[in-house]
Amino acid sequence: MSAQSFFGKAAPPGATPAERPSIARVAAVQMASGPNVEGNLREAARLIERAVEHGAQLVALPEYFGIMGMREEDKVSLREREGSGPIQAFLAATAEKHGIWLLGGSVPLQCDAPDKVRNSSMLYDESGRLVARYDKIHLFGFEMGEERYSEQRTIEPGNRVVTVDSPFGRIGLSVCYDLRFPELYRAMKEIDIILVPSAFTETTGRAHWEPLIRARAIENLAYVVAPAQGGYHVNGRETHGDTMIVDPWGVVLDRLPRGSGVVAAGINLQHLQRLRQSLPALSHRTLDRC
Repeated sequence: MSAQSFFGKAAPPGATPAERPSIARVAAVQMASGPNVEGNLREAARLIERAVEHGAQLVALPEYFGIMGMREEDKVSLREREGSGPIQAFLAATAEKHGIWLLGGSVPLQCDAPDKVRNSSMLYDESGRLVARYDKIHLFGFEMGEERYSEQRTIEPGNRVVTVDSPFGRIGLSVCYDLRFPELYRAMKEIDIILVPSAFTETTGRAHWEPLIRARAIENLAYVVAPAQGGYHVNGRETHGDTMIVDPWGVVLDRLPRGSGVVAAGINLQHLQRLRQSLPALSHRTLDRC
């Protein structure tokens, strides 16, 4: 049974708030991906099935769910053209198979630079059609002791804010390090759901992950769905995990601190609208209008 048939027919994209279902089920997947794409896709398929069994209509996979290479350059050698490649084929087929909206947290896509990729979050509808692509804008750089990261060596940044209407509300797309830049989410205007697929390091995640996720939910009065890489990886990296879904009041509805698995929760648009009426902070903004 598909998620849609379990919960009833979803409203079409672009439906008015009154036409949308007041409650929809969403799920976020946590993984510890490795260098083998086929193995990662098998694990993703298993976890998506579990999410569908819990009634999820929108399922989100973490950043780099399809490839976490031994070296940063591995994703360049495995990059795909938009509309072609095993990772995208998996996403389209899986969304259609289960009749769900499915977010591929990030897929390495070709770009102009031969030695780099676009780190692209790709959202598919229940027919397996690509409805939105967001290229990660903010590139992670970090040096603390022996821990060093520089995404600009292998990633070409995006330059476009992306939102999309869905049967579950208006969705804003972002990836991992974007979470530290609240102006990105302000540029999305009024959104109902923020998707933040991530692969936070254990060092930065332990200190900042939950406060940042909850802050983005509170200040935008929006649900935040944050699927994450979580655990030890074959390449020696440790990611923080703590996949969670947070409501517009900053309440953590479900979370998974560590290991592979799924978190799920209800997205209640009536609850969201009531909060926005009680606390109309979005309409009280002034500085962005100066």
